[in-house]
Amino acid sequence: MLGYLTLIFSCQLAGELFVAATALPVPGPVIGMAILFAGLLGFGGLPRELASVADELLANLSLLFVPAGVGVILHMTLIGRDLLPISAALIVSTVLTVAVTALMMGWLNPPSAGGDKPQSEGEAH
Repeated sequence: MLGYLTLIFSCQLAGELFVAATALPVPGPVIGMAILFAGLLGFGGLPRELASVADELLANLSLLFVPAGVGVILHMTLIGRDLLPISAALIVSTVLTVAVTALMMGWLNPPSAGGDKPQSEGEAH
């Protein structure tokens, strides 16, 4: 378990180092996730123990939002001063995210020609 946790954090560190070295406008953890994904493709699948470690991290993900929440409370006066632009950015980004997600779902999972219920071989046409 500790080895797979180290692997996950090592990929994140590699992503951070790559972003720092290249000055890419992409978050380091995103690059780290791509590195991990490429490694899993090369490995040929997701080891069960790695999935278990990732599930435990996801189960405790809410703990990682505590520092962000403290930061929001700490800068409440700045947020209050720029409430309109922040609200507009949140609304526009949410609408765009929903729209892009719907378009991607439609593109990746087109509706079947026969409707929702597939017919079995024994049914009449």
